[in-house]
Amino acid sequence: MRIKWNGHASFTIASDNGTVIVTDPYDPGSYGDEFTYEVVRERADGVLVSHGHPDHNYASGLPGSPVVLKDSGLIKGITITGIRTFHDESGGSKRGNNMVFRFTVDNITLCFLGDLGHILSQEQIEMICPVDILFIPVGGTYTIDGDMAARVIDQVRPKAAIPMHFRTKKCCFPITGVDDFLSKMKEIKRLGKSDIYIPSDKLPYEGTEVWVLDHAC
Repeated sequence: MRIKWNGHASFTIASDNGTVIVTDPYDPGSYGDEFTYEVVRERADGVLVSHGHPDHNYASGLPGSPVVLKDSGLIKGITITGIRTFHDESGGSKRGNNMVFRFTVDNITLCFLGDLGHILSQEQIEMICPVDILFIPVGGTYTIDGDMAARVIDQVRPKAAIPMHFRTKKCCFPITGVDDFLSKMKEIKRLGKSDIYIPSDKLPYEGTEVWVLDHAC
């Protein structure tokens, strides 16, 4: 399986047999100078959309006619489980709902948290776990921040965590960069590239490694 970080909360996940899933594609023209990632142009079989904000739901910008899931469903034989959460700590009263997605590709179980805004409940933990790779927002303001992200990692205990939704040169939202989150973690790998190939037998065996990717777009 290959994972590429496009930018923000958008990843391209490609299985060994060629199935491609894109998470939360963004509309690059939706926030002016504050948000200047280039458009995601991946050919995808399926798209996962965690919620309806334009920096997460631009499935129409992708080529072709991919299956778009906003809840549980199926993408070319891959079962996607949607877990309902919230975009804030107030039960969705401030920013609405958020969908977490759990699925398995090439015998590796992934969990994409979208714009999670709170610590997980015990019921949510039981629906999510076990997880090999966790895609987790860390920038705060609109999602969990670095402290809360570290707590969620303690709840889920993935083998690897990939941070997303943090401030970069192409995202000037009032959110923090990745370093605040990294200061809470121990095992950190700055990969210096936008994608990583992961054989199922090469995952970490103890603790959680944090894999920091560079954005591709």
